[in-house]
Amino acid sequence: MRFNIITRYIGLVLVINALFMLLSAFIAVYYGIDTGLYPLIMSAILTVALGCFPLIFVDADNNINSKEAYIIVVGSWVISCVVGTFPYLLWGGEFTVVNAWFESVSGFTTTGSTILNDIEAVPKSLLFWRSSTHWLGGIGVMMFVLVAIPSLGRVKMTLSNIQMSALAKDNFKYKTQKIVKILLFVYIGLTFTASIFLRIAGMDWFDSINHAFSTVATGGFSTRSLSISYFSNKWVEIIITLFTVIAGIHFGVLYATLTGKKNNIFRSEVTMFYIWSLIIGGVLITGSLWFSDTYNSLGEAARYAYFQAATICTTTGFATTDTNIWPPFALVILIYFSFTSACSGSTTGGLKADRILLSYKSVIARVKQLQHPNAIIRVKMDKTIIEDNTLSLVNMFIVIYILFVLLGTLLISISGLDLMTSFSAAFASMGNVGPGFGAVSSLSNYSVIPDYVKIICTLLMLIGRLEIFGLLLIAMIRIWR
Repeated sequence: MRFNIITRYIGLVLVINALFMLLSAFIAVYYGIDTGLYPLIMSAILTVALGCFPLIFVDADNNINSKEAYIIVVGSWVISCVVGTFPYLLWGGEFTVVNAWFESVSGFTTTGSTILNDIEAVPKSLLFWRSSTHWLGGIGVMMFVLVAIPSLGRVKMTLSNIQMSALAKDNFKYKTQKIVKILLFVYIGLTFTASIFLRIAGMDWFDSINHAFSTVATGGFSTRSLSISYFSNKWVEIIITLFTVIAGIHFGVLYATLTGKKNNIFRSEVTMFYIWSLIIGGVLITGSLWFSDTYNSLGEAARYAYFQAATICTTTGFATTDTNIWPPFALVILIYFSFTSACSGSTTGGLKADRILLSYKSVIARVKQLQHPNAIIRVKMDKTIIEDNTLSLVNMFIVIYILFVLLGTLLISISGLDLMTSFSAAFASMGNVGPGFGAVSSLSNYSVIPDYVKIICTLLMLIGRLEIFGLLLIAMIRIWR
C-alpha cells in the first residue's frame, strides 16, 4: 500500500477545505472584520500547507487499488473533521477540544447536533464556516475534488464507486464523470433555489444562504439558538419542508425528472414509498397532536407535525417546537422516521427508504415461499429483479445498524444519562439526524452531556455517514486478501 499516494489525494481534499475557510474569512471582512477573521485565515494557511505538502513532493499516479481508495475516502472524511476544528479552537468561546471535534464531525457528517448554547454569540464568519462543513459533507468533499480535476481518469471511477453506496448508484445510467457532474448540478441548483426562496420569504441573505446550505445538505445547523422557530414564519417553514423533502430524493431520479427521462419520481417505487410514508406519518402525528390537545387547532397541529416529520425523516433536524411535549404516539412515529430516513443517492443519513422497502419485500417473498415451497418467488424493484445476494446485504446492514445503535445506547447510558436520552442520542447520531429526545431534544443541545458521550456520538456519526462498512473495512484492512 502506497501511503504517499494516499496522502496526495487527501491533500486535494484539504485544499478544498482551505478554500471554504478563506471564503468564510471574506464573510468576516464583509461584516466589518469580526472576531472570526484571524482564526479562519490562520486555519486556512495551516490547512493549505498540510494539503500542498504531499501535492508538491509526491508524483501523481492515476492507478490506485481498492485498499488505497477506501483509505483515501475514509481518510478524507476523518481529516476534514480534524482540520474543521481549527477555526473553532482558535476562536475559543464554548469550543474546548472535545466540543470543537463534536461540532466539526456533526457538521461534515450533516448530523446537525451542536454543543453551542448561544449561537448568536458566534461571529457570522464562523457560522458560515459551520454551515459550509454541512454543505461540503452533504455530497461528500471528495466529489468536489473529482469535478475540479478532470484529469484523474481511472482514479475518478474508483473513488466515486467507494464514495457512493451500491444502492445510490442504481438509478444512475451514466459514466462516472457524468454521474459526478449530475450530483453537483442538482446539489448546487437546489442550494441556489432554496437561498432565493428563503430570501423572498423574509430571511436576510446571510440567514438564507446558511439555511439553504443546511437544508439541501439535510444537516440542520441554524444561525439561531432557537433554530427555525426563531423566525416564526410559516412560509420559511413551508420552503424548508419542501426542499428537505426534495433533497431526500435520489439525485439521479431528480435529474431524470427534470430532463424528462423515464426513471423519474413518479415511476420510482422507493421515491413514492418515501413520499407516501411522509404523508401518512404526517397525518398520524397531526391526529395525535390534535386529539391530545397539544395545539389549539388542527391547522397548527398539521403545521408542526409535517415540518418535524419532514426534517426528521430527511435527517435534517431543524426544529420549530419542543417535541418533548408531544404524546408518545407521535414520538414513536418520529423515531421510526429517524431510522428509515429518505432515499439512497440523496444527502440524507439513516437506513434509507430503499433498504426498508427491500427488506419488507424480502419478508413478503419469504412468507409466500413458505406457503408455496415449489414456487420461484423473486423480489422486484421498479420491475427489476433484485438478486438474493443484494437482499442478504440489505438485511445484514439493517441488523448491524441496529446493533450499533443498541451498543451506542449501552455505552452512553453508562454515563448516568436516562434511557430516553441515551437511546435517542445513539440513534440520532448513527442516523445523522441531530436532535433526539429527553435532554437532547429538538430545542436543546448536546452541551449538557459528558465529553465521553460526545466522543461516542461522533464515532456513531462517522460510522453512520460512511454506512458502516467503510470504517469496518479500514479496521480489517490487514486481513484483506
